[in-house]
Amino acid sequence: MALTKNQIAKRIAQEMKSGDYVNLGIGIPTLVANYVPEGIEVEFQSENGILGMGPFPKAGEEDPDLINAGKQTITPLPGASYFDTALSFGMIRGKHIDLTVLGAMEVSDQGDIANWKIPGKLVKGMGGAMDLVASSENIIVAMMHTNPKGESKLRSACSLPLTGVRCVKRIVTNLAVLDITSDGFLVKEKAPATEISQIVKATEGSLIVPDYVPVMKLD
Repeated sequence: MALTKNQIAKRIAQEMKSGDYVNLGIGIPTLVANYVPEGIEVEFQSENGILGMGPFPKAGEEDPDLINAGKQTITPLPGASYFDTALSFGMIRGKHIDLTVLGAMEVSDQGDIANWKIPGKLVKGMGGAMDLVASSENIIVAMMHTNPKGESKLRSACSLPLTGVRCVKRIVTNLAVLDITSDGFLVKEKAPATEISQIVKATEGSLIVPDYVPVMKLD
């Protein structure tokens, strides 16, 4: 059974440790803030100048002046702070972010990521992605294993313009958790009720499958 976007976010939330400073990209990554495990305290940072974001607000409780870098309304946690973009990018470029979670259109088996542009289509721009991939030492990608056409997004080489080179450490898709190694994608976990053959079929890049692959624990 393939994971939903919320379940992907829930699995990624398990990667966080107390005291981490975390940047969440747009798309699936923004959902991670809703699933911080009990007892874990992290600080979510957004490029537009917020440190200390909480879960998304409930319907009717949105404050249009409180948004993340993806223009989504957010809630502040007690002690949250606000600052200008220059200071925000200073945090990123100064390597003060412990974990970065990004969405992607493609990831190569060497850890390259393409997540900002499809030639011929209008995009909002690079945003903070270029700085994040150049400065962050722990990058996890949250994405679907295949695109809407059924084509693999885990490739031997990205076909779209690159955002960063050899920077991704781990990928969580609707089918599996995979680590980037020198030999390609290493399957670490599989989604519940998912067969290894499904993961193999959906992966275009080099894939390493151990003899035993545990099932993801989402609870």
